[in-house]
Amino acid sequence: MAEQREAVDLLVKSNLPGRWSVKDSFRTLDLSRLGFELLFEARWIRNAMPLPGHPSDIVWQRETKGTGKGAAGLPFGDPDFAMFTGRRCFQAVAGGMLYRAEGVVGLSNVVADAADARAVWRSLALLAAQTFPRLPLVGYESGEELKAASDAGFEIGDKLRIWVRSKD
Repeated sequence: MAEQREAVDLLVKSNLPGRWSVKDSFRTLDLSRLGFELLFEARWIRNAMPLPGHPSDIVWQRETKGTGKGAAGLPFGDPDFAMFTGRRCFQAVAGGMLYRAEGVVGLSNVVADAADARAVWRSLALLAAQTFPRLPLVGYESGEELKAASDAGFEIGDKLRIWVRSKD
């Protein structure tokens, strides 16, 4: 924990511009005294064995280049990165990002309507297993997204916190 605290102190002293955050992966840091506010609490999720897909009319595609406003900074050329978009009748209705690192695949930025959530989570788990075979799938979620991940077969783990700080 001392090493984490030193890293956060170094970042605070570096005068980072704008708003930035710290993921407290083990829910052990109290960063409020350093000017951070608790942004949200979440739970780790894990899916070591994807369950069979849930029937859905969503068609999935791996994106190879960014087309939207925020896509310019995404690492599409990195073999450890994969972004998938789910479409229904040619309209984007779901998505998610995968990143392989340290013997796991991280799942983030899952987008799904409530009615499709279970199928989307299962589809993304299968896509992760196909794209990065034999690696466990991990991430973190809260609220309705956490429930959807659980309904799709993800194991719910320990709590974590995300702290945010804005430069004065």
